[in-house]
Amino acid sequence: MNKSLTHNRLMSVDVLRGFDLLMIIVADRFFYNLNTAAKTSFTKTLADQFEHPEWIGFHLYDVIMPLFLFVVGVVIPFSLGKRSTESGSDFKLYTHILRRFVILFILGWIVQGNLLFLDISKFQIFSNTLQAIAVGYLFSCIAYLNLSKNGRYIFFITCLVLYAALLSAPSFFGHSFELLPNKNLPIYIDQQVFGHFYDQTQYSWLLTGLGFTATTMSGLFAGELLLSSLSRQKIAGYLFMIGITGIAVSLLIGLWHPIIKKIWTSSFVIFSSGISFVLLALFYWLVDVKGYTKWAYPFRVIGLNAIAAYVGSHVLNFSVIAKQVFYGFEQFTGAYYDAFCDLAGFGILYFILWYMHKNKTYIKV
Repeated sequence: MNKSLTHNRLMSVDVLRGFDLLMIIVADRFFYNLNTAAKTSFTKTLADQFEHPEWIGFHLYDVIMPLFLFVVGVVIPFSLGKRSTESGSDFKLYTHILRRFVILFILGWIVQGNLLFLDISKFQIFSNTLQAIAVGYLFSCIAYLNLSKNGRYIFFITCLVLYAALLSAPSFFGHSFELLPNKNLPIYIDQQVFGHFYDQTQYSWLLTGLGFTATTMSGLFAGELLLSSLSRQKIAGYLFMIGITGIAVSLLIGLWHPIIKKIWTSSFVIFSSGISFVLLALFYWLVDVKGYTKWAYPFRVIGLNAIAAYVGSHVLNFSVIAKQVFYGFEQFTGAYYDAFCDLAGFGILYFILWYMHKNKTYIKV
């Protein structure tokens, strides 16, 4: 637990992280329950956008996880540059990186690895966003510390090309594979390696670490740009143009290598990273260039305690807690009671995060 934060951090990065977490911890359930109550074409469209597509394609909800990894990458040049100066020891630096990797993995077990069931039959080794972040963070940090800038670009491209090539190979290990649910190479590897600890979903994890690393590396490149000597206006412009270019390139690549979030295809990496660059450009321009900060305060409160917000919202069901507190409102809200409790539950969580922020208490790993 940390009682202070560095004063030279960019507010827009915390605000963007908070915006992303808001989508994770309340938006999907709220829009689902809102549509259940309203049953209109508009609310159905919103609800559909906060669910993942069956396989090929992209919904708004699909940007949440890659944006989380992207923001982790953005912070790496800030945090590692500062730590390497302070520690003066590679051993201490790598100890910090490995410690964070392990903690994120354990938190992933708590959140979605079913660790708290205390039942080995329900345990899942690799099945969570925090674990994907752990993998992307570890290899991106190693690349940042050991490769030149051009070397990091080559590493990023290698991850994308290698993963795309592996996904496109028609056969491996005596088996035929296609880019179809449960018939692709990443899922096969997960099933073989994890055995009965596999999470039994269409999502892939182990080989997909190449994609997680590439997504985090894209954020690292954005972080290096933010640290450059360019004017803030130029940085915002470059971030935006890189994002638009990435989106366009991914759509072209997607003609033969489709955008599939569940197995994190290379086209998905480029597409989601492009959107992340555009969002960072927008938040950076509004908050750090133009100085419009008042609207951003609620997002920053969430973003500064990202781990507490994410883990807390997954371990504790704040919607259920809200039903215990606001049960009297059911008579007034009728069919909208569940949607109301989603917002009320978020309000309870936000109050906790606000109180922590007021007291300068930040949970870091």
